[in-house]
Amino acid sequence: MSGTVVSNVFRTSGVIAATAAGINFESTITTGTTLSVEAGNGYFINTTSNICTVTLPGSAEAGDQIVLVDFARTWGTNSMFINSNGLNFQGQDNSYTVEYNTSGATVNIIYSGASKGWTPISDDVVTDAPSPPPTQKAIIGYGRAGSTFVNTKNLVNSSGVVAADATGVGTARRSLGAVAYGGDKAIFGYGLDGSNRLSMTNLVNNSGVVGSDVSGVGTARSGVATSTYGITGQAMFAYGENASSAVVNTRNLVNSSGVVASNASGAGSARQALGGNAYGVGLGIFAYGTSVTNISNKVSFTGVVASDTSGVGTGRQGPGSAGYGTGLALFAYGEAAGSNFTNVSNKVSFTGVVASDTTGVGTGRYQVAGSNYGGDKAIFFGGETASANVGMTNLVSNTGVVGSDVSAVATARESSAAAGYSYSA
Repeated sequence: MSGTVVSNVFRTSGVIAATAAGINFESTITTGTTLSVEAGNGYFINTTSNICTVTLPGSAEAGDQIVLVDFARTWGTNSMFINSNGLNFQGQDNSYTVEYNTSGATVNIIYSGASKGWTPISDDVVTDAPSPPPTQKAIIGYGRAGSTFVNTKNLVNSSGVVAADATGVGTARRSLGAVAYGGDKAIFGYGLDGSNRLSMTNLVNNSGVVGSDVSGVGTARSGVATSTYGITGQAMFAYGENASSAVVNTRNLVNSSGVVASNASGAGSARQALGGNAYGVGLGIFAYGTSVTNISNKVSFTGVVASDTSGVGTGRQGPGSAGYGTGLALFAYGEAAGSNFTNVSNKVSFTGVVASDTTGVGTGRYQVAGSNYGGDKAIFFGGETASANVGMTNLVSNTGVVGSDVSAVATARESSAAAGYSYSA
């Protein structure tokens, strides 16, 4: 016999039961669609890619115990089902469906006898998922200055101060995307070099050094949007305009090592020149874009883009987007119908609800770059007005208040991209 000895309150056979502390957890993570379990064991069940049906033992004694754990916090997306295999579950026979569909759950069941059968003694949810520390610095890169495509970069410190231009690396281009990955690094990807749409990427290390071009994966396109998702450093590029000038809703996932995956099926209205950002814990949202729409699309914990959500706020293209506070986001600026270069902003709540317009601050413009910085604040940079490229910045407080224009330090340009990097201030 093994396990911690306790009072023999459940066993009818006279065999002393082990407490939960004596459960033997299987070292192999279950990723399949089915799993047969044994009493006395615990199992980590990963439903990232599919549902899983767990079949309980066909016979049991009172006091038999099994623990099932949502390994990747994905039961809310792909459920864990229990097949009680001829025995009762909470007094109901095997014809009843037993489904657990709450992310972060741990189910601890014990067999109480033939009448009630398997009974949960706890089915707790870990409500606070672990999340990485917020990035402290930001990088602004690439864009078009007048008629010149550049690969210039500007680093932003943890106080929101933008550094002067630094020599760029990689192909000069505009209308690309940038996003954090791996927690404290960033990646630039895709874009337009003047005549060609591209699929190349450039990795940024946690010191803000931009790497050389990496051969592209996925459809070459411009006007892409980005978001992080999950809690282990994943990100994605999505939407855009391809080489045939057709808008798409394709997405390309980026793993925690900065490797870009091939095209994945998109969702929602195809468009380009939209914004995207994380919100809540491990979730993301895309919103706005051509043709001056205000629809949005949420991104799940596993990187799945949802169908369109009815729009809120002024429909526009080319807004900036950034995170602020804790799990909050903001879309600001953009070009509305009738070449109206606006400065309105729209907040995104911790649950992904887009708020109505907030009266704008700063110069109305579009093709704006945005990023978080300083852990809980944001910055918007550059863009294009009706007559010129601009290089001013607008800082956003940790309560989502957009500040007035700050004189440009960087080269005035539009269609740059920006992302957070570095855990260190």
